[in-house]
Amino acid sequence: MSRLNFTLDKEASGSKARAATYQTLHGEVQTPIFMPVGTQATVKSQTVETLKATGANVLLANTYHLLLRPGPEVFKKFGGIHNFMQWDRPVLTDSGGFQIFSLQSERAMEEDGAHFKSYVDGKTLLLSPESSIAMQKTIGSDIMMVLDQCIPSTAGHAQAEAAMLLTHRWAERSLRARGDSKQALFGIVQGACHHNLRQKSAEFLRTLGFDGLAIGGLAVGETHAERYEFTGFVTDHLPKDVPRYLMGVGTPIDLLEAVHRGVDMFDCIIPTQLAQRGAVFTSQGKLQLTRSVHKFSEQPIDSHCDCHACKNYSRGYLHHLTKTSENLGWHLLGIHNLAFYHRLMRDLRAHILRDDFAAFYEKMRVELVRTDEANPSQPTKQNRFPRPQHLGDYDIITGPQGFSSIRQISSGEVMHSVNRPSDEAQKLYVDQSCLATRLLKRAGADTELVLWDVGLGAASNAMAAIACFEQTLAQHGPAALRPLRIVSFECDLDPLRLALREPGKFPHIRHGAPHALVQDGRWHDASGLLHWELHHGDFLAFLETSPVPEIIFYDPFSSKTDSPLWTPAVFTRLFAHCAPKSAELYTYSAATAVRVTLLSTGWIVAEGAGSGPKSTTTAAFTRMDGASAHPSALPLLGTEWLARWHRSSSKFPAGLPDAERADFEKRIESLPQFAR
Repeated sequence: MSRLNFTLDKEASGSKARAATYQTLHGEVQTPIFMPVGTQATVKSQTVETLKATGANVLLANTYHLLLRPGPEVFKKFGGIHNFMQWDRPVLTDSGGFQIFSLQSERAMEEDGAHFKSYVDGKTLLLSPESSIAMQKTIGSDIMMVLDQCIPSTAGHAQAEAAMLLTHRWAERSLRARGDSKQALFGIVQGACHHNLRQKSAEFLRTLGFDGLAIGGLAVGETHAERYEFTGFVTDHLPKDVPRYLMGVGTPIDLLEAVHRGVDMFDCIIPTQLAQRGAVFTSQGKLQLTRSVHKFSEQPIDSHCDCHACKNYSRGYLHHLTKTSENLGWHLLGIHNLAFYHRLMRDLRAHILRDDFAAFYEKMRVELVRTDEANPSQPTKQNRFPRPQHLGDYDIITGPQGFSSIRQISSGEVMHSVNRPSDEAQKLYVDQSCLATRLLKRAGADTELVLWDVGLGAASNAMAAIACFEQTLAQHGPAALRPLRIVSFECDLDPLRLALREPGKFPHIRHGAPHALVQDGRWHDASGLLHWELHHGDFLAFLETSPVPEIIFYDPFSSKTDSPLWTPAVFTRLFAHCAPKSAELYTYSAATAVRVTLLSTGWIVAEGAGSGPKSTTTAAFTRMDGASAHPSALPLLGTEWLARWHRSSSKFPAGLPDAERADFEKRIESLPQFAR
């Protein structure tokens, strides 16, 4: 029976993230949780009081180091680590397995344990499962760890299997050594980067009745992608009714990715280690306070943080302390970094409990890897010769209004030239299509919603749709939403690649989705309800083989630049493909030639919302009932437009023979929408 009285409070929809609560000998623990590393019964540069002020609830101490100094006799005298360091909250003790790994030249491995030479007095000692547990019992930690053999994550299969099997035998011995102690004990899953070994290890340890299970042997040589992969793989094989602990990890983005994959507990020296070097994590990105750009700054580290350092000291002063290697600088920056970590854990838990973690995850996976965008760091050579802001036939232009757009050099056409790209995408496509309303399940509409994004460009329209989905998911929850499939068509990815180079100029692409789309041709939201796929090539080659859309964002270059996509033949094919459904098309163009082409190919055409100097755009429907049922009641073109059309010089589609023009004119005049 578990000594922790573990309760799983909530599992996030569309993610393996979970919030839990358990009870230790020194208080309640709520997860996800980050544990500051107090290797020698102290977190470097911090006091017990500052640790509590940052939000710390569980500390990690190291059995190996405390065994050597001050030694078990001191802990017996003081009655354990809590009295010794005046910490009245939970403590987890590592077993010393990582130190065995780190001291390869100073130790000898045997079945009994590890023989190593003390760095204090040079004596040879044996760290065995039994002696490790005995020391942890003397320390009096709330959670003890079994002794394990940690090896590089890149080790070969035979070496990894041998270490795993030894870890299993030591785990059984550790359990027996624990006896009837009320302290909790965690097992450690090993197996390096070998799926079959990780699965075998997890399945073996879960049968032994540990109070929790840890994932060991990561952050010791593998890539970030491998770490995330094996973390998620192991949690798939761990029981749900005990805490899960990823040992020695990591950066804020590592923690986010691991929580998404079902991990509850973390430890790492990074917050205080980087603080000593002048680095801090903020809501604006990671900052390096040793840089001279901060020398005269009166700003706090982070205006969104209420820690002691941010409330009382300027960047300029902290820059000075860091440059002069004053311990006070390390102390204050450590306070800030620890507060950042604990606030992140609280936010993750809150979003899991609200069941909007999936959207929060997508937002934070971009935010947590930002750097100092206000003061970008570039080598001197790059400052003298800035990287050209162009790629292929495209460049970046920044207008007097202060926003940037992508321009095709050969034609001079600018994508979203009048309004900020994200604003125009929101107004003309997302709001006008009433996408948020359409995403909600309702009678007769709970199947997948297919949205075509014709003319991906720099992904402004698609990312506006994704943002709408994430907001709707957060507001209503996954049970209320229809699945959404976005199909983007683009023959040239250079505009998107160019935007991805300059996230400071294009905020809409600060998201994991466009990066994945360029790399893999697809992206899936963590909720499982949104799928984005790219059809790279000629739109006309994909038209009939793509899933039938309900909504079309039609945003290629103009008919002058990209004339093949604005012909009667194309709109006829598009209408025929959509015919099984009631579909609608939105485009920025209000040109008479475009509208009459749509009308002549069967579409019901309406006035769309204006954009900048354009007083109107265009919306089109495959069925009259679709137009009449539209939530925004867009006005259909009527007799007033027909009168203007009669006077227009763009009255007929290009290439229409003179002999057919009279019949064409009669056909347009007799359309049902004008009879209405």
